[in-house]
Amino acid sequence: MRRRNAPVAIDPADVRVETRGPVRHGAVEHARQAVAGLALLAHEPVLFARIKLTAPGGPDVKRPYTAQANLDVNGRLIRAQAAGPSMYQALDLLEDRIRTRLRRTARHWEELRGRYSPERRESSLPVLPRPRREPDAEREIVRHKTLGDYRATPEEAAFDMEQLDFGFYLFTEAGTGQDSVLYRDGDGYRLAQVDPRPEALGEVAIPLPVDPGPAPRLTTAEAADRLEAGGRAFEFFADAETGRGRLIYHRYDGGYGLITIG
Repeated sequence: MRRRNAPVAIDPADVRVETRGPVRHGAVEHARQAVAGLALLAHEPVLFARIKLTAPGGPDVKRPYTAQANLDVNGRLIRAQAAGPSMYQALDLLEDRIRTRLRRTARHWEELRGRYSPERRESSLPVLPRPRREPDAEREIVRHKTLGDYRATPEEAAFDMEQLDFGFYLFTEAGTGQDSVLYRDGDGYRLAQVDPRPEALGEVAIPLPVDPGPAPRLTTAEAADRLEAGGRAFEFFADAETGRGRLIYHRYDGGYGLITIG
């Protein structure tokens, strides 16, 4: 049986903090101390820790305070993010989520199967309104990320999604070769594919319904329109020109994020 390594403390001064907007110095120091303390829960040495704190630029109640953390636990990336009506509330939620993820890294995936509890997860998240735009406001893609040729089974995608604290995960499914998105649905997961082929899926040891219809073939602008009209957190679609899977989603800052493959 593999032994758990002894905890390794990190100096709060070594925790890198980036800020956007009017973030108070006290919140920065609080974040450093909290993450340094949580590093003692890691099953391996924490080689790097970075926190990003974002505060609204003015008295804009439509946008929450956000806190995001990235930790390198001996080569494994641990990511967590949280939002709240104040920076300290966002940080409290972030601490809870980092703590959960560090403990999960000490377990094998076998122990995680079937244990996902949406009630427990949602209870740690603030209920905040989605950022609203004025009717004539220009929609803007704030972040565009292109993924490489990463193929995974749905089970591997589910593990990565939990470790990275995502609500959805775009990837190329190993068994079918189809660009796919795994997302949370009720008490488990659901899979959507550009061209669904459930009979050819790779290893699946978790309950996994598959959306029966193909992904709509759209331009990015058309997908953004559907995202706004549908009220969902994201819109999965096939690019109108290439047919490759794409995903557009709402960001905390009111803009859009776009994830593409290839």
